[in-house]
Amino acid sequence: MSNEQYPDVVMPTCPAEKILKGQKALVTGASSGIGKSVAIELGKAGADVVVNYKGGADEANEVAAEIGKYGSRVYAHQADVSNEEQVKEMFQKMFEEFGTIDILINNAGLQQDAPFDEMTIDQWNTVINVNLTGQFLCAREAVREFKRRGVVPEVSCAAGKIICMSSVHEIIPWAGHVNYAASKGGVMLMMKSIAQEVAPYRIRVNSIAPGAIRTPINTDAWQTPEAYEALMTLVPYKRIGEPEDIARAAVWLASDYADYVNGVSLIVDGGMTLYPGFATGG
Repeated sequence: MSNEQYPDVVMPTCPAEKILKGQKALVTGASSGIGKSVAIELGKAGADVVVNYKGGADEANEVAAEIGKYGSRVYAHQADVSNEEQVKEMFQKMFEEFGTIDILINNAGLQQDAPFDEMTIDQWNTVINVNLTGQFLCAREAVREFKRRGVVPEVSCAAGKIICMSSVHEIIPWAGHVNYAASKGGVMLMMKSIAQEVAPYRIRVNSIAPGAIRTPINTDAWQTPEAYEALMTLVPYKRIGEPEDIARAAVWLASDYADYVNGVSLIVDGGMTLYPGFATGG
């Protein structure tokens, strides 16, 4: 079937609702890409937001300024999520500024790609330390505060919400990206194990697993018409995802509309995990 037979892409328009009003959110890796979009959408939904970044203070402050336009309290905080002491300091600063935390978006992540037999231990450790250990460190601090404070019914049905940013590569193997795929597979089972353990405290823990999203981390995959066309062979919905697609999913998942959703990887991928190679019968 030729491309001319497919409908034109129509992007969604979703007016913001203040469904997170009064809640305090921390978004790691929020100076660009998915994290930036999530932080802004949380602000639009009424949450006060901490914009975490490791590098790029100007970009992080621009994100904070954008969030401030919607009437939310916000500030940017530099911290390396793989550093335990910096994570503890970041949470302590948030408690001083906002009093508590209601929503953690564990988004910070990176890639350092190489053929498996050429991958260095530094490349392996860097990706695992940020993508997996960083999520562990931040989730641990959040859970400690959620358990200490408990449920505040006028704020949320839950004592706290954690959203771990994973990837379709928690499911799909990815040659040349062994460290990244391993980190995301680890995020998936870490998320489920934490969710199982803390659910009795009314703490919800879920993941979002994005597919192909238009971000700076993967420009080679969509920047040219030829690359975009090749990418679309993997996406049945025939458009690349935008950071806002993930952000809207995060707002819903953090809200009380999703109160009975726990321990789930929400796949947001335009159908990439539907094995599109079999669409014509295999």
